[in-house]
Amino acid sequence: MSSMLFSPVSLGPLQLPNRIAIAPMCQYSAVDGLPTDWHMIHLGNLALSGAGLLIIEATAVTPHGRISPDDLGLWSDAHQEALAPVIRAMRRHSPIKIAIQLAHAGRKASTQVPWEGGAQIAPDQPRGWQSVAPSALAHGQDEVAPLALETEGLVRVKEAFVAAAVRAHALGLDGIELHAAHGYLLHQFLSPLSNTRDDEYGGSLENRMRFPLEVFEAVRAAVPREMAVGMRISATDWVEGAWEIEQSLRFAQALKARACDFIHVSTGGLSPLQKIPVKPGYQVEFAERIKRETGMPTIGVGLITEAQHAESILQQGQADLIGLARAMLYDPRWPWHAAAELGAQVAAPPQYWRSQPREHKELFGSMRVG
Repeated sequence: MSSMLFSPVSLGPLQLPNRIAIAPMCQYSAVDGLPTDWHMIHLGNLALSGAGLLIIEATAVTPHGRISPDDLGLWSDAHQEALAPVIRAMRRHSPIKIAIQLAHAGRKASTQVPWEGGAQIAPDQPRGWQSVAPSALAHGQDEVAPLALETEGLVRVKEAFVAAAVRAHALGLDGIELHAAHGYLLHQFLSPLSNTRDDEYGGSLENRMRFPLEVFEAVRAAVPREMAVGMRISATDWVEGAWEIEQSLRFAQALKARACDFIHVSTGGLSPLQKIPVKPGYQVEFAERIKRETGMPTIGVGLITEAQHAESILQQGQADLIGLARAMLYDPRWPWHAAAELGAQVAAPPQYWRSQPREHKELFGSMRVG
């Protein structure tokens, strides 16, 4: 039986040679939102992995939408120009398809980088700023509360997403993933734990979905249909009485009705009260249900580290693609090793062809000449 992991798949207009997606992973290594040499090295390395899709890390659409002061951004033409050489280098040496995750951190903005503790940087401290959110509710105890976004602020945020999307298209990227997961701004609108508004953007499920859907619609309309546009969601907050799978299904159905090309299904991140039953594949059940009940192309994630596990998820119809994050950081050649284990072939640069073990002499066979 041929491997599903290494079979082609489509995310709307985006054709992929296999079903391995490198999930977006923040690097906290930008300067004023601009990419650095680290991004050239890091993304270039991942581009040679043989995966079908690489999604660039959460990229802020406004300066105040960064998680940390060291986050990547795309809020100006200067940021577009700085990212262009990185994209060109990847294109020159790899056939991998490239998307970017556009994000706004909302109340989880203005924090230290993880290896410095990840705590909030107060607005009156060096490198800190005042965060904004749907409601003036802090993420964690003893944190400075965000300012609740008013109508004008919502318009500015939506326009910032659109402007960043236009820049992403100008960079020649293949897709955009809007970040509505892990407790960031769009997720904050969805969850009743973080959204207590009493206007048309709060209260009922329809109202809480309104702003994320407006952002999606605006971005979808701003770029050509040939560019895939999808969304990453947290299917549950893992807190009783909060955002959960039934609401996620309604949201996914609304996205599908608006021509969303894919949905990337994660969980959690909104509340310190979350209780997550972590185990291999612990989030896949949510992707499976969304795929089954909406028919949308779905990326499944969650401690998937073994090739056979990834293959099994696909064979059972639980997801359409497998998203890998930390596993790819640990083993940037994970797709090579998975292809060898599953008897498949993978794209690799000719400079590396002689590296294949003798017992897997056809691993790069489809790329050989003569």
